[in-house]
Amino acid sequence: MQGLVEGKLEEAGLSPAERALLEYVGKVTEAAYRTTADDVQNLRELGWTEPQIAEAVYITAMFAFFNRVADAFGVPPQRYLELNEMTK
Repeated sequence: MQGLVEGKLEEAGLSPAERALLEYVGKVTEAAYRTTADDVQNLRELGWTEPQIAEAVYITAMFAFFNRVADAFGVPPQRYLELNEMTK
């Protein structure tokens, strides 16, 4: 889990399909215009369905939207991960 929290996918114990999906949504986040039909086909070949791929894109886009709105209004980061560490 720690690898995932830190963005270290190679240390997160993910399946190849999970890792590919996270790499894809990372690409959507950073430069959606660079995504290709081949990217999506790779996900299909790893077992992801059209609705699952679409949902991953929708969730990624929603979080990007929420983050930009929060930033625009000066909402401070909630620090949920740090708070979780304090309760252990």
